[in-house]
Amino acid sequence: MSALVFKNRGAILALGALLLVIFGRPALGRALCVGIVLAVLGELLRIWAVGYSGVTTRANHVTAPALVTAGPYAYVRNPLYVGNFVTAAGFTLAFVSGMAAGPAITLAVIVLGLMVVTYAVIIPYEEAFLAHAFGGPFAAYVRAVPRIIPRAPKSPGQGVYRSEVIWRAETRTFVTFAVVLVILAVRLWVQR
Repeated sequence: MSALVFKNRGAILALGALLLVIFGRPALGRALCVGIVLAVLGELLRIWAVGYSGVTTRANHVTAPALVTAGPYAYVRNPLYVGNFVTAAGFTLAFVSGMAAGPAITLAVIVLGLMVVTYAVIIPYEEAFLAHAFGGPFAAYVRAVPRIIPRAPKSPGQGVYRSEVIWRAETRTFVTFAVVLVILAVRLWVQR
């Protein structure tokens, strides 16, 4: 089950985006602006993490050629997922910015809840792989670095940032991000 969810994580999370596009109702204002800023900040965190972890983040199976504990991985064990969640929370806020509170909260809970459930399945699956692959060093990492809520690192960690992998690893993410922004703009323009 976990392997299936991991392999299809992109499609599962795309469902949340589709729900926002179909049922969301954005409106110009502070919530829209805050939402877009949050989405950009989440994407920047993701880019920072991918610079350390590389193209393996796009595999259909769990893989890790090395245990990376530097950069954002020194603060939190799952910076890609934290970044994804911040981006999704930002887009959710933007898309529900013109809705009444009840429907907006309902849609937000569904979209973000889908992410939480997906990550609740795949994070332990990935960590089991890493524990098997890296043994004691991964166990020490787990003791030192929190899974989701970042905290100041006790050491700089190991790993090197490689900016050259960003475009190879993140092209699909950049295209998706741009498409969601365009859809948001079109929805705003159509609703005027």
